[in-house]
Order: sequence, then C-alpha cells, then structure tokens
Amino acid sequence: MERLYTEDISISYGDRLVVNGLSVEFPNKKITAIIGSNGCGKSTLLKAITRIITQQSGAVILDGQNILKENTKALAKKMAILPQTPEGASGLTVGELVSYGRFPYQNGFGRLTKKDYEVIDWALEVTGTKDYKYRNLDALSGGQRQRVWIAMALAQETDIIFLDEPTTYLDMAHQLEVLELLQRLNLEQGRTVVMVLHDLNQAARFADYIIALKDGEVVKAGNCKEVMTKNVLREVFQIDAEIGKDPRTNKPMCTTYNLIKGEYKNEEKINTYAARICANY
Repeated sequence: MERLYTEDISISYGDRLVVNGLSVEFPNKKITAIIGSNGCGKSTLLKAITRIITQQSGAVILDGQNILKENTKALAKKMAILPQTPEGASGLTVGELVSYGRFPYQNGFGRLTKKDYEVIDWALEVTGTKDYKYRNLDALSGGQRQRVWIAMALAQETDIIFLDEPTTYLDMAHQLEVLELLQRLNLEQGRTVVMVLHDLNQAARFADYIIALKDGEVVKAGNCKEVMTKNVLREVFQIDAEIGKDPRTNKPMCTTYNLIKGEYKNEEKINTYAARICANY
C-alpha cells in the first residue's frame, strides 16, 4: 500500500456528482500525471487530496491517517500544492513570496529564523530563481513566475508536491523547463510529484504513472505504455489516435488523431479542447 491513496471518495458540486466512488493510489517517490477531458474531475480530485475541498464520502489517507483529522500545519509539512492559477502575489518580491512556504514552521510571532532563510535560499537556488530574489514578481515572465511558485512549494520542505496544470499559458520552452525541473526534483531528491496535465505527450514523457479519468472515474491507471493506447484515448477523449514512439525517450506518444464523430454534443467546445491534448514535440 502506498503512503497516499483515496478510499471510495465522492465529490459533488451542488447536485452534480463530479467524482464518483474513486479509489486510487499515488506511487511514492514517483511522478504521477492525471489526465482526462475538461470537467472529468482532475482538478477536483487534486483539491480533495490536498484538503482544499471536502469530499461528501470516502477518505483520503496519508501515512495511515485520514487527512481531515490532520492538524493543518502538520499536513502542510507533508504536502504542498501549486494551484492552476496562483493568485494573491501582486506587489511581492520573489523572496517574499517564497518565504510564505515557511509558514508551517513559524511560531506565534511569525518571524523567520536562520534556518528559514537558509531553506528559502536553497529553494531559490534549486529552481534557478536566486537572481530574482529582490525583483517584483509582476516583472517576471510566465516561466520565471512558475519556477518561483515551485520554489515556494519547495520551501515547505514537503515530500509530496501537487501541481494543477503547471504548464498552462507557458510557451513550449518554458513548459519543458518546468517539467524538467520537477523531474530533477523527483530523481535527485525523491520528491513525490502529482500533477494534472493536458498534454498527453508531456504526461507520457515525464510521468512514471498515469491516471486517466472520465466522468470522475478511473478508466485506466498504470505506466505510460499501459495508458497511452488507442483504446484508452478513445474512451477518455473520444479521439482516434495514432500512437508512435518518441525517438528520444522510446516512450509512446500521440503522433496524430481524429475526432470520433457523433461522440460529442458540443462539437465546437471539444474541437477547441482537442487541439490542446496532442501537442507534437
């Protein structure tokens, strides 16, 4: 049994059931990617696992403990989350934002210790953002800001990092930069990384384990060769995909695809989404 897993969790927004009786494990010290179409429950699952929202039934278990019973600061020392669109940092310098990652370790006075400053500098160093320490976050590019947010998550010194679409709004070079950083943190420091990704080829290239969701349920979970198949992509995304091999990694990749006609009621919405899911390198 893994450190982190869900037991039959169901999550609803009002009368709409988004996640339905989901039981899934997240391999320790590995990179897990969660994939699926818009509205399938990817981000909702991530929010429940990190206690941003509460499920209606079931449990999220970390180290044998239901996370709903965990002390907030104690839980923040185990897991960090980078939301899809981080907010609330306007006017802050890079160093100030990264210092927020030390919140779980601060006493009642909220003062940073020598150890806190050392960890902040380490997080800036490992993410390649140390030169920006005294710069305003608003003055940075999208890729630079994303690395700073990751630095803040690292400053929490957690074993597990969650990221909701960390490559959104970034160009191809900055997407690769962020994903290679996460891969390096996993390989060199043993961090468990769980992230929601839209790009199937990025998921196959960087993830050790992929969870494919549809309508709040797991269609397939396993390594990239088990998940990146014509049948799984057909069921999850309603596309007829051609699967080839990445010449640099030897992992499967989606080389091209067609929309399966008649599968969707809202063709315009899906055509817009489908254009995003199989980006070629």
